[in-house]
Amino acid sequence: MPDVLLSTAGLRAGYGGKPVLQGVDLSIRAGEIVAVIGRNGVGKSTLMRSLIGLLPAAAGAIAFKGQAVERLAAHRRARLGIGYVPQGRDVFPRMSVADNLAVGASLLPPSTPFEIERAYGPFPILRERRGQRAGTLSGGQQQQLAIGRVLVGAPSLILLDEPSEGIQPSVVQEIGRTLVDLNRRTGVTVVFVEQNLDLIRAMAQRSYVMDKGRIVAELTARDLDDRDLVRRHLAV
Repeated sequence: MPDVLLSTAGLRAGYGGKPVLQGVDLSIRAGEIVAVIGRNGVGKSTLMRSLIGLLPAAAGAIAFKGQAVERLAAHRRARLGIGYVPQGRDVFPRMSVADNLAVGASLLPPSTPFEIERAYGPFPILRERRGQRAGTLSGGQQQQLAIGRVLVGAPSLILLDEPSEGIQPSVVQEIGRTLVDLNRRTGVTVVFVEQNLDLIRAMAQRSYVMDKGRIVAELTARDLDDRDLVRRHLAV
């Protein structure tokens, strides 16, 4: 399909010889927001780490913009336009907000200007706190910073691992609205792992369900309107 941005075929990966991903097949079209759901320990975060290249593929294929990337290092995938926000946010705590954002801009080609408004526009709190050390921000502000750091690198795909973890509900809702608005305005594609039912239903246009390292179901937009159905899949 010409509009497929990211796809995997038979993707396998694991840790220390122990398999986690057992042959994952998925396809993400440009401009979509897709959730990856399932109970804890089924391989969702492993999938995110494999897609960005922090965990090597043991077998199978990953294609991004029609290019095979499963053998590329994480920084090379990032330069192709894949942004990654890990579980737990992982900001640089002793660096200022502005300096954290500058790290994200290091992925831009040398001739491309650093547009910090890519982060300050969606998340105005980052402008207010630009001189503050990242480690002193609240959990929600750190999550906004982690997403902002990815945005300044002008990605075409953002991978988010559990963006609601450890954040108060009102901030979770704000982040969800911001990402949906960003998707509508810019067309950026979002793939996110999440357990928060409300955020899944607020953001996702469709969803893959994982169990035991495999995709076992796909939920449509209509399926996501059924809270009980989604809740059952979160406890597959």
